[in-house]
This record gives sequence, structure tokens and C-alpha cells, in this order.
Amino acid sequence: MDIRCEALVLGIGNVLWADEGFGVRAVEALHAAYVFPPQVTLRDGGTLGLSLYEEIASARRVLVFDAIDFKLAPGTLKVLRDAEVPAWGRTRLSPHQNGFNDVLALAQLNGRTPERIVAIGVQPVELADFGGSLRDAVRARLPEVVALAAQELSAWGFAGTPRPPNAVFEPLNAASLALENYESGRPSTAEACRIGDPRVLARAFAAGRD
Repeated sequence: MDIRCEALVLGIGNVLWADEGFGVRAVEALHAAYVFPPQVTLRDGGTLGLSLYEEIASARRVLVFDAIDFKLAPGTLKVLRDAEVPAWGRTRLSPHQNGFNDVLALAQLNGRTPERIVAIGVQPVELADFGGSLRDAVRARLPEVVALAAQELSAWGFAGTPRPPNAVFEPLNAASLALENYESGRPSTAEACRIGDPRVLARAFAAGRD
């Protein structure tokens, strides 16, 4: 018999590709805003994909943050619940296809599907910006998704306690990956090419002129 985590909150995505980092930044923001009971696990899932299988399959309830291509206006927020979250990969759940759908499908095949699954997603504005940050329309949604997640967890019986202002707490990630540190250390578009290797692009441009 499985020893199951009661509630797993997962942020997936890649902070190196602009709005792809939404899921990670959302779970970080939730962690910064609330202290939850020990039955709740908050996790930066990054781009681990199928490596997250055991954690997801061992959880009774899963709440996931992600940048999701709904084909809607950029910055649009949407909540998917249970059967609304595609498990078999017929439609890609997110632009980066981190394998979350594959994990759900595998869990279903093994009879270990979480009892409840909620995906809180935002329509990305920009993805093809290597080293870029969340766009304003996406970043502006973070307080709203934090509130939605806290409400969802409370409805599951795991109410969070708001952290006091300027509270000191252990971060989910290395300090260098924190949003503020990442922003302050990120080179400008004038200093760094964000659409590909400039050496390759230069050769392609030269070839096109021949």
C-alpha cells in the first residue's frame, strides 16, 4: 500500500525562457506568502518531467502551476480540474511539454492516479527569449494565482497561515535563482543574444547573402 503525500503543489517550467518560468515563480510566490501544514509539499518541478513520477503518483491531491497554451489572449488565467487536465497527451498541456501529461498517463496505467488534480495556468506572452523574464501581463497574475492556490488548498482541508511581512524562511531554490537575484544579474538584450547562438546566426545571415 502506498504511503501517500496528502497534497503536492508543483511548479513546472524553465525560468530561462521568459514566461516558461511562470510555474516555478508561482510556487515560489506561494511559498513566500504562506506556511502550510506538514501534509502539504511545495516543489519546484522545473523541467524534471518523468522524474517527477513517484512524487505525483504518491500524492492524493496535486495542484500544478504552469504556462499553458490555451490559444487565448496573452496573460489569460484559467483553472483546470480533474478530467479537464489532459492525461494522455492528445493535446499538449504546456508549450514546453515537460512530461506532466506523460506522468499522469503512467500513473493512470499503474492505478496510482491522484484523487484530485488541479492545474492553474496562464497563457504565455513570450517564450522565445532565452534569459528573459516573465512578461508584465504574466507577472501581474502571480498574486491572483497565489490566492487561488491558497483557496484550493484550504478547500482540501489544508489552510495556509500568511507569513508576516519581512519573514525569514528557507527558499525553495538556491538564492541565485530567486526572482530578484535573477533579475538583477540578467544581462540586457544589447549584451546577450536571446534568440540563438550569435555565431550560428551570423553564418546563416552570411549564407543568405551569397
